[in-house]
Amino acid sequence: MKEFPGTTGLIMNEPLLWERGKKGRCGFSLPHRDVEPSPIDDDLVGDVPDIPDLSEVDVVRHYTRLSQWNFGVDSGMYPLGSCTMKYNPKINEKLSRAPGFAAAHPLLPEGLSQGTMKVMHELEGFLAEITGLDAVTLQPAAGAHGELTGMLVMHAYHTGRGYARSKIIVPDTAHGTNPASAALCGYRPIEVKSNEEGILSAEVIAGIMDEETAGIMVTNPNTLGLFEENIKEIAEVVHSKGGLVYCDGANMNAVMGIVDMGEMGVDIMHLNLHKTFSTPHGGGGPGSGPICVKKHLEPFLPVPRICEKEGIYSLAWDSPESIGKIQAFYGNFGIMVRAYCYILSMGRDLKTASQLAVLNANYIKEELKDTFHLPYDRPCMHECVFTDKFQEESKVTTLHMAKRLMDYGFHPPTIYFPLVVHGSIMIEPTETESKEDIDAFIETLKTVAQEARDNPDLVRTAPQNCKVKKLDETKAARHPCLTG
Repeated sequence: MKEFPGTTGLIMNEPLLWERGKKGRCGFSLPHRDVEPSPIDDDLVGDVPDIPDLSEVDVVRHYTRLSQWNFGVDSGMYPLGSCTMKYNPKINEKLSRAPGFAAAHPLLPEGLSQGTMKVMHELEGFLAEITGLDAVTLQPAAGAHGELTGMLVMHAYHTGRGYARSKIIVPDTAHGTNPASAALCGYRPIEVKSNEEGILSAEVIAGIMDEETAGIMVTNPNTLGLFEENIKEIAEVVHSKGGLVYCDGANMNAVMGIVDMGEMGVDIMHLNLHKTFSTPHGGGGPGSGPICVKKHLEPFLPVPRICEKEGIYSLAWDSPESIGKIQAFYGNFGIMVRAYCYILSMGRDLKTASQLAVLNANYIKEELKDTFHLPYDRPCMHECVFTDKFQEESKVTTLHMAKRLMDYGFHPPTIYFPLVVHGSIMIEPTETESKEDIDAFIETLKTVAQEARDNPDLVRTAPQNCKVKKLDETKAARHPCLTG
């Protein structure tokens, strides 16, 4: 008998707190009043908020039941491609909440901030070593903010040489925010197609790279989960025309300790601490998107820079070529502490984490390539991409199958991205999932594919067992219900 983590067990409905509350209920006991009450002028109070009266058990059950409607990484596997929703060690969460870190005020003088400054300075050194680049800023608040910072550095570099240039090359396998970040800096994105193997060809780049082009934004590994094997030759082409190579490092978890980005010809790179280095990703943030650069670009990094001399840390503002500040204070410090703890605890095992991420993705690819269409049948990196081509005859789409997965207790993978693959299903198991959990996920996908052949109506009307059944997605987008 096949066992799946999904169930049709008890799912509790839960009304709004205002519907549950009754006048006079109270969730706690107030201490006895030892002074006489004194009325407050209504003009001073203003409108009194409508707060429901609830008992303690009302409140506890309400939020417990709401939590049971949700699916989180502590509930089960997150196979989202391009997002790296890994399980994050709880010790890093605990350490980031230590009072000396969590209560550190950014306006404290340098003499009272030596511990926090040391963490940031050493983290910069760790990230430089991991990427093979020379200098780091921790200021950017997230990945796209890191992209923007990298583009500002590129723009300042070219402007400093007397000519800002007007174009930037962006592959069709880059992350979607790349062209937007370039456009915000005044560059015109020039799209370039990947070849039949899903990667860039140096010959194609050579055909469009000229003295008007500031450089290239390349995601490596790319959004197809494939390593850009020609990156070194591409970098040589770009550099020969005076351009710079920007690498989107959101997929760095596939290559930590394995590749040297500096040796590959990368000049600027952003990292997602909230994807690769042990920070919960999603739910609105916060994130952290440091950028790493080659030595010749260090003068353009944001200020202030953290400096160390004889064990004393200070903030340096004197950098005439700097792009200036790109965020209030010095970055999202709590995220940095998590990354710092993760790197210290993992050490050389960061390489093992990448190797396991790649192994897990290739295992899924091989196990499912006869069940779903595989557009690029070659070794992948941290994620693999399938399509719904084999299910077209049954009129079952990628969206239908993603919804059906929910009935079996699995969070759906990323769907319809990357855009270069029609009907795409992008799966990233990460390095933290066990073989048993991955096997259960594979078996579930095979079961859904079998249902698509034998009972397509069942798949098209999914989910059946979830708290919320199949939605009218057009109506939901145009008329969202935000009250519960």
